[in-house]
Amino acid sequence: MLQPKRVKYRMAFRGNRGGIATKGSLIEFGEFALKSMDSAWVSARQIEAARRAMTHYTKRGGRIWIRVFPDKPVSKKPPETRMGSGKGAVDHYVAVIKPGTILFEMGGVSLEIASEAMRRAAAKLPVEVKFIKKEE
Repeated sequence: MLQPKRVKYRMAFRGNRGGIATKGSLIEFGEFALKSMDSAWVSARQIEAARRAMTHYTKRGGRIWIRVFPDKPVSKKPPETRMGSGKGAVDHYVAVIKPGTILFEMGGVSLEIASEAMRRAAAKLPVEVKFIKKEE
């Protein structure tokens, strides 16, 4: 599972997800990409599930680039705990996704294989996505 090796601060504020993506909104590496259409938190488990779905469908052919990284810690208190006594321990890590962010890129495969692999990956993600091609 993806998570940072070390962090400057153990806990993080929830923040806001307003605005559209300016960085990471263009295809840089592959020929095809999965672009988010709305904002969400995507967990490390969801990213891994989407990656596995694409890799499995392409039979490990071509190349896949993961363009998002879960670097935001999300804390959670244990079940049946009373209110107060501070913030809970870090439970998992998420990537903050804004509209326009490229989530995955793929190259070295045909359009049909790439679109079907990306469709299967999109089913694993909590955000609405769009399949795009690189313009020459």
